[in-house]
Amino acid sequence: MNTDNKAILIKANRLISAGDNEGFLAFCTEDTTWEFVGDRILNGKQAVREYMAEAYTEPPIFNVEHLIAEGEYLTAIGKISMKDNTGKLINYAYCDVWRFDNGKLAELKAFVVEIIP
Repeated sequence: MNTDNKAILIKANRLISAGDNEGFLAFCTEDTTWEFVGDRILNGKQAVREYMAEAYTEPPIFNVEHLIAEGEYLTAIGKISMKDNTGKLINYAYCDVWRFDNGKLAELKAFVVEIIP
């Protein structure tokens, strides 16, 4: 199960990096919940779709440094770079804690911090 969850997340992230948000969303449950700690909570696939359309004006670049799995949980630690609404590339460090349900991304708790050069 842990190996499968890692493979699922890697494949899903590759789809986002290729600009295929709908392909990524196929890996999510309909009632997926995403919490960006200290920022916002998204409830449901449609809310995530709208967020991705707004935040990913260009596909983000992921650098996953570690994947740590236990049971239905998978933690991804790494860096992500994406453009803001002015087109400036911003670099972030992140720690995403995913909960899987029957092989799908059901819940995300994301800790994201901008890397100041």
